Amino acid sequence: MKRSELNRIIGEAIAFVEGRGLCFPEFAKWGPERWARLTEGERELVDNMLGWDVSDFGGDFARTGLLIFTFRNGNFNHRGVYPKPYAEKLLLVGDGQELPFHFHWSKMEDIINRGGGDLRITLYNSDEKEDFAGTDVEVTIDGCRVTVPAGGDIVLRPGQSVTLRPKQYHRWIGVPGTGPVMLFEVSSTNDDTVDNRFHSAQSRIPEIEEDEPAKYLLFCDYKKVVPALPPLE
Repeated sequence: MKRSELNRIIGEAIAFVEGRGLCFPEFAKWGPERWARLTEGERELVDNMLGWDVSDFGGDFARTGLLIFTFRNGNFNHRGVYPKPYAEKLLLVGDGQELPFHFHWSKMEDIINRGGGDLRITLYNSDEKEDFAGTDVEVTIDGCRVTVPAGGDIVLRPGQSVTLRPKQYHRWIGVPGTGPVMLFEVSSTNDDTVDNRFHSAQSRIPEIEEDEPAKYLLFCDYKKVVPALPPLE
């Protein structure tokens, strides 16, 4: 992805979300100069990968991709320092935009449609080889158990939510013609660098062409900008 595209996508996302009455924390709008002044007392932002994250899976973002903002998270590797057992994320899905099939080995998550369009989710259990199983999938939609045949769909309309358990494959798409979807994810602590099992998609973290200066940073940019911090004990 080009940095100019990332700047535009994040700027539009901020306008979209704040236009619906929700506010971001200050660090959502920090530029590289502010990140370069990060202090020891602010290191949780970096250690727990808070902030912006974008995936285009090596292709056309508008067709296949996801924009994420992580508000809060614990830490897989330093639970003593960061004992928080939960995470909260904003997930923005474009009209007709797809997130490919994947599951999480450890993370349990609630996906909540907070407004905008409809979200269609296709579900499979995984088998012992981490492929699609042919068994029915059981999920909970707003506290009600629902059984879906292998490869079947559910649709989350604004206000609805679903609980997804570890090792349940899911793919979603913003239902074309219904508009962009504003999702929130409430989950157990997660680490997107080690807890995503994509069925076939590649390039989870984008390669960035620096065609203009960054207005915002992705969590994968932090190591290039943030000053070195002492190791965690």
